[in-house]
Amino acid sequence: MPPSAEPLPLRDAGWRAGTRRGAEGFFQVAQEMGGRWRLLDPAGENFFLRAVHGVRAAPAGGDGELPADPAARLRAWGFNAVGLGADGAGRDDGLPFLAAVDFSPAGSVITGPGVRLPDVFDPEWPRRALARAAEVCTPLADEQALIGWVGDAALEWPQPVAGGRPGLLQRCLSLEPSFAAYHAAWEFALALHGGRLEAMAQAWGAALVNKEVVRTLTRTEQAIASRGYLRDDARWTREFARRYFTAMGAAVRAADPRHLVLGARTLGRAGAQVVAEAVFPAVDVALVDWRELSVASSHPAQPVIAGDVGWAGAEFQRPLAGGRVGRLTTLERMLRRARAGLARLERNPAVVGYAWARWEDGPGEQPPFAGGLLHANGTEAREHTELIAQFNARMAGRRTA
Repeated sequence: MPPSAEPLPLRDAGWRAGTRRGAEGFFQVAQEMGGRWRLLDPAGENFFLRAVHGVRAAPAGGDGELPADPAARLRAWGFNAVGLGADGAGRDDGLPFLAAVDFSPAGSVITGPGVRLPDVFDPEWPRRALARAAEVCTPLADEQALIGWVGDAALEWPQPVAGGRPGLLQRCLSLEPSFAAYHAAWEFALALHGGRLEAMAQAWGAALVNKEVVRTLTRTEQAIASRGYLRDDARWTREFARRYFTAMGAAVRAADPRHLVLGARTLGRAGAQVVAEAVFPAVDVALVDWRELSVASSHPAQPVIAGDVGWAGAEFQRPLAGGRVGRLTTLERMLRRARAGLARLERNPAVVGYAWARWEDGPGEQPPFAGGLLHANGTEAREHTELIAQFNARMAGRRTA
């Protein structure tokens, strides 16, 4: 069943025609006449999503005291939903939530350094996606607290320019022949160069005397990074993403036509080619890494959820250029950049909400440069919660007005 095309109720006049997505009585999105997108709750009220991934109940302390209530903490910091990877904490307390189908295990999975993707060229992929969605989505099809479905919670799309690692096309050209993506990649790449390996090698500026050379380069993490290769890699990545989102969206809608389809969560940045394909009608609202909002903004007809918000990474800590501002402490630089990032998120008319990346610090992380809202000992990460609580309070007032 296609997304709902029924007009919004008369009390909701002021929306652009044809922009409504979702079903009456469930979470929906629609675009105002002025261009700003809004997420609406089942009652039709504005709902700016403020979620956290990985929420779970903390274990009791060593002296037997009860753990702090996760739902109470979330509400105290201004969050109104639970993201992916939760153990039921928060959701069981009545908070709206996101859920993932996790299509990747439904078939062959392409894995390697910096890549984790289903083999979407497998002829069985669409059928397996339908079966997976029927299994996972059908039990929650009537759940009004469910905001929408995320296809996968942990995809990785290779970035050929970042880190000097091979891109997706090179990875697929180096797969075992048992993968459908291996054969599709070679057919795709050669077709761009008249079917001749020597022409492809010349265009890529690489000595490719046979197919095994590509596999050897990939096995040793040597990236082909010429302009000619990057052009072909971008085309291949876009085709790969189109197949993923098309099949994923169709499978979710077949099993649960009333909830929103929210794209997929990517570990790290997905890249412009992937973001370009996470669009309607396959995807209702794209879940986009918050560092890629400028990329997503090139698709004004697509609302987005800013994903994996956080500022503990190295890019938020590097020195600032020029004058006295460059002499800030590392913590001050981090928070300065965090405020600037939140301001950009707030101004973006396509953003209907966001999801904080992690509930707890990761292994080996050291405060104040860890990523969780809670430290390993269960204490509050005030270097994050104070700033994010201020932002949440502001957005609760502005985006629900």
